[in-house]
Amino acid sequence: MQCEGTLLNVSLKDSEFISFQQMIFRIAGISLSSAKKSLVASRLAKRLKHHGLDSYAVYFEMLSEQHDELQMAVDLLTTNETYFFREPKHFEFLRDRVLPQHQPRRPFRIWSAACSSGEEVYTLAMLLADRLGEEPWEVFGSDISTQVLDKARKGVYPMERTRDIPPALLRTYCLKGIGSQEGHLLIDPVLRKRVRLAQINLNETLPNVGEFDVIFLRNVMIYFQQETKRQVVSRLLTKLCSGGIFVIGHSESLNGLGQNLESLAPSIYRKP
Repeated sequence: MQCEGTLLNVSLKDSEFISFQQMIFRIAGISLSSAKKSLVASRLAKRLKHHGLDSYAVYFEMLSEQHDELQMAVDLLTTNETYFFREPKHFEFLRDRVLPQHQPRRPFRIWSAACSSGEEVYTLAMLLADRLGEEPWEVFGSDISTQVLDKARKGVYPMERTRDIPPALLRTYCLKGIGSQEGHLLIDPVLRKRVRLAQINLNETLPNVGEFDVIFLRNVMIYFQQETKRQVVSRLLTKLCSGGIFVIGHSESLNGLGQNLESLAPSIYRKP
């Protein structure tokens, strides 16, 4: 077993970084630039410490033998920060332009296709509950990381994350933690029951999840190469109903992907 002091001095060699680069691209389609080398080293260092390893190369070999550890590494390398009501123009468009046109003959379905720890999922759920009430609706969230999905299922978040939630929605759909949960908010259990979560790798054939009225794919394509973007978008569009809305992050683009989509607003598109 290595002592903690030794582990702090373990460095990630260029050849080792390339191995992790290739691994995460193969599994998740995520392209890590050389600028991410320090991020990879810092996120995986805790796993070296946990196993008492003295090199990243030995840890990489372990991943081929232990599926649970491989999932742990994928979780660590794909997790991204998010927050409630991020890029609010998208939610305003949904509230003001999309939901008023919905005919309640069938459930209104939204897919948050890279939902991380659930803030986007519950933002959408608050909006639908507020606007559609008891009408049938569903928010489906997916991510490649089992770790962030576990956080999303709990629905517990630090109180500072509430700053962008409109006060009326905060009062209606969030509970203030007490005791051991002091300083945190809890998404109302009734709202959580309207949300479904699943692990899905967008870089693989998608499971049978039905069709959706709206798909959010925000702030994940920035990590994809052009061909990976094209494949992921093509897969997701097969799950979007005719006339459905496709939303990407403001810093992202569908230019050059060859998709026949109508632009409705910045980073918001409609499928013919």
